[in-house]
Amino acid sequence: MAVAAAGKWRETAMLVIDMQNDFILPGGPMHVAGGQAIVPEVIRAVSVARDRGIYVIWVVREHDPCGRDVELFRRHLYVNGKGPTMKDSKGAELVEGLVPLEGEYKLVKTRFSAFFDTHLNSLLQSSGIKSLVVVGVQTPNCIRQTVFDAVASNYQPVSVIVDATAAANSEVHTANIRDMQNIGVSTPTLQEWCSDYA
Repeated sequence: MAVAAAGKWRETAMLVIDMQNDFILPGGPMHVAGGQAIVPEVIRAVSVARDRGIYVIWVVREHDPCGRDVELFRRHLYVNGKGPTMKDSKGAELVEGLVPLEGEYKLVKTRFSAFFDTHLNSLLQSSGIKSLVVVGVQTPNCIRQTVFDAVASNYQPVSVIVDATAAANSEVHTANIRDMQNIGVSTPTLQEWCSDYA
């Protein structure tokens, strides 16, 4: 049983999505209302992932100060060389308590999906990854689009830890979790996931 469990986790990666100051801290320009509440759960999920030997990938948004690489509908947020999650800004940093370790990977994206116009798929394939666990913000945007692309790319299983992900409110979060369940995504609580092959 222990050998089978170890093999399972060797082929699993955890995507920690957008746990950055501008998304998590109150008053941030992209603040997700439910984000700060899940920080302890994300910290614990990452800790368990490390203990299991799961490959941790830190997925972050970083943008050009002029907003030239951001979606057209957000370009108005970038004025005079300032805007959300600018590269090397305080707002683009991971929220306090989340610190990548040596050997973990930082993936920069400029769209909702971590797969869109990035090398995530080739990184996962070259690392022998077959299944994904997803935590972070926010459920209707970056979580959902990344998960749908993961399913379309035949990663199985794909799991979203339901209480280590968040949206602007619980209704939006729950509706999007239900949509992901409908395409075969597993949505355990953190406790359930931590107990799996513990």
